[in-house]
Amino acid sequence: MKAIAANGYMLRHAKLEVRLVYTGFLFLALVGMVTMGAFELYHIGPSPSRVEAYYRGGESAGQMTFAKTFRELVEVTHFHSFIMGVVYLVLAHLFLATGVSASVKRSVIVAAFAGLASDMVSPWLIRYVAGELAYLQIAAWIAEWIGFGGMVGVPLVEMWFSNLREAFPPE
Repeated sequence: MKAIAANGYMLRHAKLEVRLVYTGFLFLALVGMVTMGAFELYHIGPSPSRVEAYYRGGESAGQMTFAKTFRELVEVTHFHSFIMGVVYLVLAHLFLATGVSASVKRSVIVAAFAGLASDMVSPWLIRYVAGELAYLQIAAWIAEWIGFGGMVGVPLVEMWFSNLREAFPPE
């Protein structure tokens, strides 16, 4: 982390060992994203009506579902606020150490945070305010996929496939 804190640190100049560690983390983050997507698409459902039924109860894909309880929402929010906060922090720092423009960095980081924050608050809004806010949940998923996808993909490309790399740094 000391290297990342240094002004001007770029992933493309990282030692092989450092790139391997970062790649391992990014791979695990990618696995997390894929399982998140599978949960969103197959367990909850990709349509506003299925999202609404998942949180408010009702019929979804031919099955009756019960509304999420206050306790269930608290448990999910508690866990996600801690773990996703840490994942976001690490991914954002790795993304900041890439060569993309400052405006792209800001856009991707804001999209990821907005998606993450909306993903945490929208279940509460859907359950207790209005089912129509399921559209917010779907927008949050899209923003998360764009933001987190960029924060995983760009560092991987820059570390391993960047045309800007002259050569691997000396061991």
